[in-house]
Amino acid sequence: MKVNILKKSLEEGKTVFGPFCKILDPTIVELAALAGFDFVIIDMEHGPYSVETVQQMLRAAEARGISAVVRVTENSETSILRVLDVGARCIQVPQISTAKDAGKVVKSAMFHPKGERGMCRYVRAGEYTAIEKEEHFGKSNESILTIIHIEGVAGLENLPTILTYDGIDVIFLGPYDLSQSCGVPGQVHHEKVVKRMEEAVALARKSGKVVGTFVETAEDAKKWAEIGVQYISYAVDTGIILNAFKKITQDLKKN
Repeated sequence: MKVNILKKSLEEGKTVFGPFCKILDPTIVELAALAGFDFVIIDMEHGPYSVETVQQMLRAAEARGISAVVRVTENSETSILRVLDVGARCIQVPQISTAKDAGKVVKSAMFHPKGERGMCRYVRAGEYTAIEKEEHFGKSNESILTIIHIEGVAGLENLPTILTYDGIDVIFLGPYDLSQSCGVPGQVHHEKVVKRMEEAVALARKSGKVVGTFVETAEDAKKWAEIGVQYISYAVDTGIILNAFKKITQDLKKN
């Protein structure tokens, strides 16, 4: 079974960067790879993707040698199973607030003995039975990267127990949803939000977990990387393109 490069990089202590993607065309994945990003996040929660289009995005990622993370719509067995079956090996699950929620992610994403993922060899993940069932069912757990979103005050308060759950690789702190939970919606640089996030990073790092977050500037990426955040989601493809277009038109129309 192929090595999960993103998981390996994080285990080696590297800091990695990648955008969220909402554009359906696999070309956006190729462009991210050619630009030098380490990964892309295919966003089913806030994007228009179906499982079929996710499969095409995964193929583009594999062809260009970039890791692809799939953020599923919800913490459900079916949502997680279907993207894993079409070949995702990095999953990101939103709205995790308790250790029970975290346990449900592991149960859905892993085969026995760690979980109860639905078993089928006749899928892309099993190379349509081109690989032996012992390899698919026996080694898949080692190659899956699990990322959970802590997006509210409740999740932060339960973080000590969430961190004890075996099978979760990355704790992702969602600053926008957290700002809303803190009563300052959209103010991701508000001291209430920043303080909570800094405390969470310290706690997660002390427990040996990788931490991730979302940023919109290189300055914020540098700041969070310096305090130990390794998995850094940088902006969104639609916003990146819009800002580039605006800069070009402003330069063109200066005179």
